[in-house]
Amino acid sequence: MISQELNDRLTRTGKGQPAGEVLRRYWQPAALAEELDGGRPVAPVTLLGERLVLFRDDDGALGLIGRHCPHRGADLYFGRQEGKGLRCPFHGWLYDRNGRCLEQPGEPEGSRMHERIRAPSYPVVERNGIVFAYMGPGDPPDFPGFDCFRAPGSHVFAFKGLWECNWLQALEIGIDPAHASFLHRFLEDEDPQGGYGRQFRDSAAAGSNIPMTRLLRDYPRPELQVAETEFGLRLTALRHMEGGLTHVRVTNQIFPQAICIPMSREMTITQWHVPVDDRTCYWYSLFTSFDKPVDKAMMRAQRLEEHSLPGYAPLKNRRNDYGYDPEEQAARTWTGMGFDINVHDQWAVEGMGPIQDRTAEHLGSTDIGIVRYRRLLRTAIDGLATGDETVLPMLNGTDPAGLVGPLSNDTIADTADWEVASMRADRERRIACPWDASL
Repeated sequence: MISQELNDRLTRTGKGQPAGEVLRRYWQPAALAEELDGGRPVAPVTLLGERLVLFRDDDGALGLIGRHCPHRGADLYFGRQEGKGLRCPFHGWLYDRNGRCLEQPGEPEGSRMHERIRAPSYPVVERNGIVFAYMGPGDPPDFPGFDCFRAPGSHVFAFKGLWECNWLQALEIGIDPAHASFLHRFLEDEDPQGGYGRQFRDSAAAGSNIPMTRLLRDYPRPELQVAETEFGLRLTALRHMEGGLTHVRVTNQIFPQAICIPMSREMTITQWHVPVDDRTCYWYSLFTSFDKPVDKAMMRAQRLEEHSLPGYAPLKNRRNDYGYDPEEQAARTWTGMGFDINVHDQWAVEGMGPIQDRTAEHLGSTDIGIVRYRRLLRTAIDGLATGDETVLPMLNGTDPAGLVGPLSNDTIADTADWEVASMRADRERRIACPWDASL
């Protein structure tokens, strides 16, 4: 357990808040590119507690500016999208993608007042279906050379989903490898061949006919190892099996609030947990294929069976008990909440309350990843408080563009050889990859 003061320092992300200032030093997912599709490329965005509006101008360039007109606060999401930017319907003030006021048609002829008016604005770039924003001081950092950014668009699918809880508890479930043996336990197994686009439906490793669901169920006490890396943390879960074999699952925490985990033999998920405000967050995922191009239509259709547009809100939620079915819980799944593991995770993190009360928690040995991550976050917060940004992972003199990977896979190997075998399986997948995934 931790103090309430520390819990506040770790969870609050508004301007000037300690954790919020850390997050603002990194690129943050702001929207899916698909949200700008259609005849009017304008989308509302609330990010780190700030109300913003995202749009494309007629040159195709992206802009992210304050949602409220600096004149008298009218909502610019409803602005007229014109060639140079957004025009406020209230009095016609026009703003470009950098927040500059270009016109004030109601002011006297020759007035230069507009030259002194600016809406808040932030740099934005699109990467493989996600629009990222930089909300910190100075120039934004380079993007890392991770697989999800290096892969061509044909091999990456982007999606997001809304969770009604604080970003930190959403992240922490992704650095807790032990929970999968319980929360995501299926009491009957499916044919791995029919599991495309769904997590934990593949076989446990390349060349194995053991369904991942069975392995997680049969070996619920993994040996966990956590190592600090240039980008954050590497987490290794070792499930020791009969016959001198070990299942090796390598996942990653990418500072400040992303994870990279294996989805299947051919695909990884890189997922950010992004504060809308302190009580709500979005997860943003890039699904990266090392084999064939992603079937984006299928993966989108699968996820829209569970989410509503335009807000990407889950159809199962606390208002309908997450679809809980006690008969299913008795016979088919551990939770009784269906077969989409996102729903299981959502129930777990939302059930903690909007902001988890960590003054009442009792961490165990399986929570080593959470302990190590909080230590990283506290170090970053303390460093910023004293003006020392060299403690920030990837911003401490390391060239982010030179960071590649990360290794994220499932392997079954001889127990004595598990580390080499895991690296060998990753190398073989990269060699066979149709795009340049070399390390």
